[in-house]
Amino acid sequence: MNRMRILIINPNTTAAMTLSVLDAARAVAAKGVEVMAVNPEHGPAAIQGPEDGEAALPGLFEIFEREIVGKRAHDACIIACFDDTGLAELKARSPVPVIGIGEAAFHAATLLGSRFSVVTTLPVSVPVIADNIEAYGFGRQCARVRASGVAVLEIDAAPDASNAAISAEIARAIDEDAPQSIVLGCAGMADLAHEMEERHGLPVIDGVAAAVLLAQALHTLRAGISAG
Repeated sequence: MNRMRILIINPNTTAAMTLSVLDAARAVAAKGVEVMAVNPEHGPAAIQGPEDGEAALPGLFEIFEREIVGKRAHDACIIACFDDTGLAELKARSPVPVIGIGEAAFHAATLLGSRFSVVTTLPVSVPVIADNIEAYGFGRQCARVRASGVAVLEIDAAPDASNAAISAEIARAIDEDAPQSIVLGCAGMADLAHEMEERHGLPVIDGVAAAVLLAQALHTLRAGISAG
């Protein structure tokens, strides 16, 4: 693989989440792939529902224009919000591939099986994710988008209680939806995939890892086409 640089933009302002996402991304990045992560200084601390998503756009767009459109120093950009905040607008004006972690997770889920369920944070996030799934054409494969009742910032602030609630919702999804995989519907859940997969015995997909792997695959594909 040619040397590759990936920029991850976390659209919320919580630096601790940005670092957690960066750790998850670097854990799956291929040797020689450089991964960086940034977040805006102004905007919502977490994105939970359409109003937060709208409020996050100015900071997200500012970083994107400066780092991706202006500097052109990266080969791919990942938007680290499971709502895929601003994704369509950014794709339309990007010189490099832009991947949303929700988008990447849904693609991975459909490759692993014909039916998946999403376990996200609060009920306010469910309609946005469900709409994205329909817009991407995965409505028939998605059994259900489920809320765990855990707020985004609680995942890090109260990990034991949060993990228990997320795990319980995964168990209900398996029992009621009969999915072939589970998608974790929040960037803050990035480090839970392995634990939840071992606990529940079926594939559990983290969108951050899926997006990094997809970005690398696209880079390899484009390099191969150029060489040919």
